[in-house]
Amino acid sequence: MRDQDSSTSASQTEGEVEGEMDGEMDGEMKGEEKEREKHRDSPVPGLCGLSASLSAVMRIKQKYRAMKKRRQDVALGLAADVPLTGAPHRTSPKIFTFDGLTPSSFSSSVPQWKQKRRRKRVLYPNRGGCRAPPKQESSRAKYCLVLLCAIVFIQVYNAIENLDDHVLRYDLDGLERTLRREVFGQQGAVEGLLSHLKDYLSTYVHNKPLVVSLHGPSGVGKSHLGRLLAGHFRSVVGETLVLQYYVLHHCPQEADALQCARDLAALITQMVERAEEEEKIPLFIFDEAEHMHDEILDALLQLVDSKQSNEYLNAIYLFLSNLGHTHITKHMLQNSSSISMAVASSGRHSHLVKELTPILRRTLEKLHPLWTEADVLPLGLLEKDHVMECFLDEMTREGFYPDHTNIERLAGEIEYYPETGGHQYSQTGCKQVVAKVNLL
Repeated sequence: MRDQDSSTSASQTEGEVEGEMDGEMDGEMKGEEKEREKHRDSPVPGLCGLSASLSAVMRIKQKYRAMKKRRQDVALGLAADVPLTGAPHRTSPKIFTFDGLTPSSFSSSVPQWKQKRRRKRVLYPNRGGCRAPPKQESSRAKYCLVLLCAIVFIQVYNAIENLDDHVLRYDLDGLERTLRREVFGQQGAVEGLLSHLKDYLSTYVHNKPLVVSLHGPSGVGKSHLGRLLAGHFRSVVGETLVLQYYVLHHCPQEADALQCARDLAALITQMVERAEEEEKIPLFIFDEAEHMHDEILDALLQLVDSKQSNEYLNAIYLFLSNLGHTHITKHMLQNSSSISMAVASSGRHSHLVKELTPILRRTLEKLHPLWTEADVLPLGLLEKDHVMECFLDEMTREGFYPDHTNIERLAGEIEYYPETGGHQYSQTGCKQVVAKVNLL
């Protein structure tokens, strides 16, 4: 029944559309006849009739197309409203138009792999052509950083060169060769002294003066070492910036100790001021320091104080004394066997300095506060081989033929401590060598 109703409604609708089209066509025909009658009465019947006929034909054609399209739309609407469940029925042909198409529907019809490929494509400007992407400009901060590093490197290099020049001014390499050649049996003390000098003379700006105190028994080479240092510094800084102060010679009387302290302080002040003007470091050597009076020690303590002005901080003080010689002698005689065992590992002389330095420091600090400001270096006893080297050097200086037999005979005349641990130490060191060579 439903199919019959739908077919009847469709036929009715088609009949109505056809009726409308016929009515409209009849109306058009009647309107055309009226136009023709009007144009017949016009003054120019031929031209007006032709134009009226053309305009009528165009209007009829447009109306016909509009009605035909309306009929097709009605037929399509009816077909969509009434689904077919039975036998096939008559349908109007489908006509393709662009009215229902949109960009989204068109893009959805494109395959997915083509869309991905299009997304990956790079579109260049029409006029520019294919060209590589522009390179990122490097930051100027990199160039500034490189320039800063170069400046710092040059400054450090110049500072190192200046330090080397400052050390070369004092010719410490030449001093080292001289001390190793002229001083016998005191390699540990010599190495310690050279180490202090190199560290201190590597720069001109200091926060305290260098104070070194050499201690040892009589005849081990303290005064000889002081003379070598004084001669070397006179050759590099000048005669006026080196002072050798012998207490028993410059201030023998204790009653004059206060005046001696004032004169010494004035002399040191004058020398450090001159050294500051010349940008050099003076050297003050105090031999026989065990005979110094308390007034002189107090004056020196004020001079080596780190609270002094800059010119007082750029100076070297060297003290030579036999203070603590009993501790050195006792330690070497009692520990000669252990010292011999330490030769293979760290060296006998360096081992001796490490063991004796704290012992001497505790002893000297009780005597005067000045020794707390000093770097203590002990000088040990000399063995028989060292005494023979002293005889050989002195005989060569005096022009004697260095006969080994004669040297052994002279060395045998020296007094020695009892042999302990395979070592035979001299009681007077090389103190009697010069006198015995003069008797030849």
